[in-house]
Amino acid sequence: MTSFDSVEDLVLVAGATGGVGQLVVGKLLEKGLKVRVLTRNAAKAEEMFNQRVEVAVGDIRQPATLPAATQDISHIISCTGTTAFPSARWEFEQSPNLIEWGITFLNPKSSEAKAKNSPAKVDAQGVSNLVAAAPRNLKRFVFVSSCGIERKNQFPFSVLNAFGVLDAKQKGEESIINSGLPYTIIRPGRLIDGPYTSYDLNTLLKAKTGGKYGVVVGTGDTLSGDTSRIDVANACVESLLHPSSSRKIFEIVNQGQRPPAINWETLFSGLK
Repeated sequence: MTSFDSVEDLVLVAGATGGVGQLVVGKLLEKGLKVRVLTRNAAKAEEMFNQRVEVAVGDIRQPATLPAATQDISHIISCTGTTAFPSARWEFEQSPNLIEWGITFLNPKSSEAKAKNSPAKVDAQGVSNLVAAAPRNLKRFVFVSSCGIERKNQFPFSVLNAFGVLDAKQKGEESIINSGLPYTIIRPGRLIDGPYTSYDLNTLLKAKTGGKYGVVVGTGDTLSGDTSRIDVANACVESLLHPSSSRKIFEIVNQGQRPPAINWETLFSGLK
């Protein structure tokens, strides 16, 4: 039994052209599932995915662009995000000079206010906007969050959260949980493995983890370590196929010896 009950099911992937998002789309297509991607750049998405997906032009930071993108969808996988520390991806209104960069690092709130793509605008408000636009009969909302949400005052997560990325991820989680929608929240450790840049679809479909380590999941935000983007993408897609992952929040890291195949049902059903 899976949460896919008909050929009409349609998965919306937000953040589809990012590292994890690209792999998620490839794995959904590999399983024969229908995919719609939410993107600000239609030409880039069409080229990346070889015109095998529906493309909805929109931006989670702009609520008015979302109703059309979420129409008739059955599942959402949100892989959106930005850098934890100020960078070009924050899309500052104007490029900071050296003095302004110094002020930015001394006063994180001032930098966030000047950025269009900060964690607060993407991981908190953007996710909240996507939740508000989701159909009330949505079968699952999968959100890629982060380890450390519940350990923000402990090293190294206190450093990671210097500019509020974990605060923003937590607000995103809360908006999903409080919505009443069925959800799966995945908290990876430090992301490793590609893609680091845009891959073409053929490469994505062939993406296999070359890691030697197994997949470990847990609850209560106690795990730490590296997590392959490939395994995060697998967890996102497999969670749609296993009812035992519904309304679960879990960390995922790579540890121990890797078995010949990952038994996702065993992993999900063992979660509290």
